[in-house]
Amino acid sequence: MPIDFRNTNTVWASVLAETLQRLGLTTAVICPGSRSAPLTIAFAQNKKIETIPILDERSASFFALGTAKKSYLPTALICTSGTAAANFYPAIIEARESRIPLLIFTADRPPELRDCHAGQAIDQVKIYGNYPNWQAELAIPSASRGMLDYLRQTIVYAWERSQFPTPGPVHLNIPFRDPLVPVPDIAVEALETEFNPEDFFAGLEAIFAEESSTRPSLPLLRGAEESTMQQWQKCSKGIIIAGVSQPQFAEKYCSAIAQISQLLNWPVLAEGLSPVRNYAQLNPHLISTYDLILRNRELADKLTPEIAIQIGDLPTSKELRNWLDKTQPKRYIIDPSHHNFDPLHGKTIHLRTSVEHLATNLATILTLVPPLIKGGLGGDLAPATTNISPQIPPLNKGESTQIPPLSKGGLGGVPTSPSHEYLQLWRNTEIQVRETIDQKISEINNIIEPKVSWVLSQILPPATPIFIANSMPVRDVEFFWKPNNLEIKPFFNRGANGIDGTLSTALGVAHRNQSSIMLTGDLTLLHDTNGFLIKNKFVGHLTIILINNDGGGIFEMLPVAKFDPPFEEFFATPQHINFAQLCATYGAEHEVIDDWQQFKQKLSFLPNSGIRVLELQTDRRSDAKWRQDNLRIAN
Repeated sequence: MPIDFRNTNTVWASVLAETLQRLGLTTAVICPGSRSAPLTIAFAQNKKIETIPILDERSASFFALGTAKKSYLPTALICTSGTAAANFYPAIIEARESRIPLLIFTADRPPELRDCHAGQAIDQVKIYGNYPNWQAELAIPSASRGMLDYLRQTIVYAWERSQFPTPGPVHLNIPFRDPLVPVPDIAVEALETEFNPEDFFAGLEAIFAEESSTRPSLPLLRGAEESTMQQWQKCSKGIIIAGVSQPQFAEKYCSAIAQISQLLNWPVLAEGLSPVRNYAQLNPHLISTYDLILRNRELADKLTPEIAIQIGDLPTSKELRNWLDKTQPKRYIIDPSHHNFDPLHGKTIHLRTSVEHLATNLATILTLVPPLIKGGLGGDLAPATTNISPQIPPLNKGESTQIPPLSKGGLGGVPTSPSHEYLQLWRNTEIQVRETIDQKISEINNIIEPKVSWVLSQILPPATPIFIANSMPVRDVEFFWKPNNLEIKPFFNRGANGIDGTLSTALGVAHRNQSSIMLTGDLTLLHDTNGFLIKNKFVGHLTIILINNDGGGIFEMLPVAKFDPPFEEFFATPQHINFAQLCATYGAEHEVIDDWQQFKQKLSFLPNSGIRVLELQTDRRSDAKWRQDNLRIAN
């Protein structure tokens, strides 16, 4: 029997858990506490929901965030009353900003025990401000049929609001009166004979089946949008920006971007925190070195676009953002959510649709109009498939635009170009810069931070999930992650861009998943060492690639680095931690990596279970100087 009729609280909590299970909930993360006992017992007794106990609320909330990132379904998160709820706040902010579905259930004292120093009672109503998609306080539990109907439908609504129209967190505050444990109540037990569970839960399976098989269908673009697409076709200086993204169906997402690129003959500037670089065979117009290319001011001027299609969030690159802000192309942002993705406040139009729908509509519209000849971009348009032959022919030897190779400090010289000038200039420059930067990095023999992401992009097992920490790792991935066909799956917390809960989120992504990787610096790992407490409940494997430069490497790239004191103590903040001892405390494997061959060997095959740390010890000042010398980054 899914409903526990021992007393009012057990009925209430078990209806809540059973409703969620029938809607499709698979995972609940539970923090210990007394006031939440009815919820804990109800979820623990539901055999179709995996319940994971985690001591630290902040760590628990980020673990839940990671599982939701991986599954694209809500994860339930449960805690007791008091400051326990406050520890969920950073993860809720990240869930809101990165559009990840979470269901937060905070147990609370009943109204009569608030504002009277009853203990472990704080104001939990709307404690998370405006960050939840929706929030409410449930009524005091009641075992009447009418109130159970109210509870069921409120939970259905919470489930829906966590996913539609834009995924994000939903918070329900749940007051409980004593008894909090399942002490029998004869009056409540008698209600069991009158309760028909199949009638009570009728329809929930149908809701789940419909939601899990389809997302809301977006209308085909017509009218003004059709005219917009025809304007795109006429533009010979357009770019597509594939920004930060962790889509559910990566290959379809990348294929759609490739299709748009080839229909328009526009280059795709692909962020490293996007799967696009890991499906390189789909896109002949892929540009991965745009950050370095745009550091050459003369070349950046020649590459000024008239139109830019931005897919989702902008890339991390400050160089790209400054270039867009300076050149002010007409920009179209493609994302189905209601969020504003334009921090530059440019000439921007949001098209609230998915890139997959856009590709379908663009192919339909452009194949219905006569081919255009403008700037050399003529010829028949390709059919609407994902295997479109590009109109710009592959480069042959001798077709170089004769851009001199990179010298110390960046690109030099004035490029010339053949026909198909704009796209060809981007493609030829990409080849030149990619060859130069690859050569520079390949010649590095000592352990240096910028080489780590470059190596990873070439050696990881196919389809490996990798969680990339904030600060320098995300930037090195953008600078150096090499296009490949390994179908690697990048994950990250780029909603609020904080270092909170990085290890816990990575463990959530890796839990019951393919053996996974986490790329992080030392301070970010130290900020969440309580994540190691999840080890005994973690199912799967996570390799942590720890770049230990004894401090905050990103601050070495900022102007404040010139001011010491107080730079070293208050910004770089070295902690001088022995990570071998730290890992031994938590029972995690640890090994120091001394050379690149050893590094490659350790990652060529990933274990099936456990947590291991591969530590690469680097010098943050030397790392910063190498970037400044080779990327022309000035403090």
